This record gives sequence, structure tokens and C-alpha cells, in this order.
Amino acid sequence: MLPILRKPVRAKPKPLKKEERVLRVGERSLPLTIREHATATRITLRIDAGGRGLKLTVPRGLKSREIDNFLNRHDEWLRKKLSKFDNADGLRPGGHIAIRGISHLIVHTGAIRGLTQIVQQEDGPVIQVSGLEEHLPRRLAAFLKKEAKADLEKLALAHAGSIGKPVRSITIKDTRSRWGSCTWDGALSFSWRIVMAPAFVIDYLAAHEVAHLKEMNHGPSFWALCQRLCPRTDEARRWLKANGSQLHALDFS
Repeated sequence: MLPILRKPVRAKPKPLKKEERVLRVGERSLPLTIREHATATRITLRIDAGGRGLKLTVPRGLKSREIDNFLNRHDEWLRKKLSKFDNADGLRPGGHIAIRGISHLIVHTGAIRGLTQIVQQEDGPVIQVSGLEEHLPRRLAAFLKKEAKADLEKLALAHAGSIGKPVRSITIKDTRSRWGSCTWDGALSFSWRIVMAPAFVIDYLAAHEVAHLKEMNHGPSFWALCQRLCPRTDEARRWLKANGSQLHALDFS
């Protein structure tokens, strides 16, 4: 008789560890997520959009003291990187906020009711905000969303018309992981925070997502189309890389 052969039982791999901490960096206390990765060979540290948190990817089985040593060695680097998210003026009367890349003085009118509006003055543009002062950040956000929607709808429809592609819908959101998106059926989505960037950067974002209506990838043909729609594409990409996180850092809550 032939012996009965049984398949060896393979042990299930141990689940990868995930740890949540709060890390003190200078005067900040930031949430830190430490996650093991099966193929990682070194520690990588990433700052979340807006500098609101940190993510650490580590090799499987790395000891806690090695993680602590890594964080201690990079404390000064973190302080320097996070310093660009400081908003000295703040979203308060007398502070400043960029709209289409231009700094606007924030003025609280003191009136209970009234529209949030931009007024041109001799010393530069002013954004006037009514209502209770504690509601000022929220009213600013509502104004920026309205301005972003108007700009992006106009730009996106113009770019789409130039390449003969229909736009099904345009949605304005407060996304952190990406500035915009495009679905296969023509639904475009944008982060309203882009309205704080210079006008040519807003135009680039609209052109980028419209280009996806024709090229659903990031290949050479896609970037060539981006350049045709927005000749300042390269400059806009550099601006977003250098300054985009600062737009996410502003807290309108």
C-alpha cells in the first residue's frame, strides 16, 4: 500500500505590527504611527500633509530602542521641516491669508450679518469678515470654497472644451492626499485649498485633471497634454512641491 501523504501545515505569518504614539517635537505634540513593512530594509519617516502627524515605516521585528534612537537623531531635522507650517499671523483679525497667491489682510467688521468680501485698499487687498469673531475661520473657509469652485469650474470647462471632452461633474472637497482626481466617466474633484495658491497653479490643477479625461495615466502623452493646456506646468508642479503642505497646515475649524 502506498503511504498517505499529507501536505505540511504552514504556519501563518505573524501579523505586522502597528503602533500609535504621541511624539514631542519642540513645542508640538504630534500623532506618530509606526508600521512594520514586510519588505522594508530601513526606517523611513514621512510628515503628513499640513504637518499634522508623522508616519514611520520600519523593517519587521525592529526593536523599540532602535526606533527611539532614530527619532532622537532626527529631532532637529523634524523641527526644521515642521517650522514651515508655523502660521504666525493665524486666522484672526490682523492676520493674513493668501488668495490666488496674493496676501490679504483679515479684517473683522464687527457686524453680526454681512457678506465675506474682498476690498481693494491703498495698502493692499483686504478680506472683510462679518459675524461673531469665533466664527471667523469657518466663514473664511466658506468664502474660499466658493471662490475655488468658481475658478475651477471656469478653468476646467474651458480646458475640457479645448480638447473636446465632456465634464460630468465638478466637486470641491478638502482632500489631504491629493489635490484633485478624475474618474473614467468625467467626474472631476478638486481641493478648495488650491485657491490660496497663485493663479497659474490653480490653472495647472484644472488642466491636470482635465488631461485625465483623455489620458488616464501619467505617461509622456499625458504630460505633453498638460503642457499644451497649461504652459507653466513645470513651474506649478515645483510650487506645489515646495509650498503645498503649507496650505494644508491652516486650520479653519
